[in-house]
Amino acid sequence: MLVRFRQDVIDLKPKVVVVLAGTNDIAENTGKITLREIGGNIASMSDLARANGIRVVLGSVLPASEFHWHPGLEPAPKIRALDAWIKDFAAENGYVYVDYYSSMSNSEGGLKTELSPDGVHPNKAGYEIMAPLAEAGIAQALKKPLP
Repeated sequence: MLVRFRQDVIDLKPKVVVVLAGTNDIAENTGKITLREIGGNIASMSDLARANGIRVVLGSVLPASEFHWHPGLEPAPKIRALDAWIKDFAAENGYVYVDYYSSMSNSEGGLKTELSPDGVHPNKAGYEIMAPLAEAGIAQALKKPLP
């Protein structure tokens, strides 16, 4: 996402960007990566947005207790840790934080079964929870002065 951020976001000149990032990294889809490195990528996207007059909304990583294509990673505690960092980073930098996790997680830290076909990707019911939260975050960001 960071590599594509200029062409996919900055060049389009939006008023707000919603960054929902981290799941693919925690799943090690492109190799091993630390939570610090994931946070650095989120921070870099946020910094680029701010530098270009774009307001930032940071979303929590969606819950997941297993990645069927990469079993054994135990993502739930990593996601909780990353979400805590994202929330703190947003507060420290004046960005809006949107908490999808609380509304969508089960007792194991996974995505509720009725919200996903595979425990990772939301279905229509999942997006119906996420949409108003994202919309509220965007509305809140639009009330903030430009960076």
